Amino acid sequence: MISSPRVRQHIEQQVDVLHSSKLSSTHSPCSSMKVSCLCLSFLLAVCGLHWTPTTANKIFHFGSCEILMNVNEIRTGFTAIKANIQARDTVRTTSILSFPYSLHRVNSEDTCCIIHHLLKFYVDMVFKHCETEDSWVNRKISSIANSFLSIKKNFRHCHQQSLCRCGEEATQKYKQILTNYSQLNVKNAAMKSLGELDILLDWMEKAY
Repeated sequence: MISSPRVRQHIEQQVDVLHSSKLSSTHSPCSSMKVSCLCLSFLLAVCGLHWTPTTANKIFHFGSCEILMNVNEIRTGFTAIKANIQARDTVRTTSILSFPYSLHRVNSEDTCCIIHHLLKFYVDMVFKHCETEDSWVNRKISSIANSFLSIKKNFRHCHQQSLCRCGEEATQKYKQILTNYSQLNVKNAAMKSLGELDILLDWMEKAY
């Protein structure tokens, strides 16, 4: 439903022009063509008011798998809450993702396997345990979680077509992540994993 006064005014003006053109159609042999052009211009104008560019979407290559996603959107959402989330991380003696742990020196053919596991890891084990007392932060976390869920669904085709084969090294690296996670209680582990999300995003863009 179009509610903006400017939009309604624009449409009404276009309708008046179309009406005038139709009234004069009997006096000009080219009037029908003009009306058609005006109709096309009118539709393009209305569509343009509601069009949103998607240039931030990129095709990422993880091994043999190609995935369309918007990492910048996720990074923007995470940056807004990064300081808040990292301030809640009171355990400084261990890491879930950072060097020298699992995301260091992943072979290109293993990237699809690793990212497929990590998307499932964040969706199933991290986001659901990151609720805070701040509703604004929770909304940001929920938005990031929805983006991860959408990307995870896009990986189904690759997984079903056996494009994300997991070698021994990839399996060991993911096991190390789970080991790091299990060293902390669920709440602390989830917050630390969320606080390290920029490590994952950086790695994804390098892998791409």
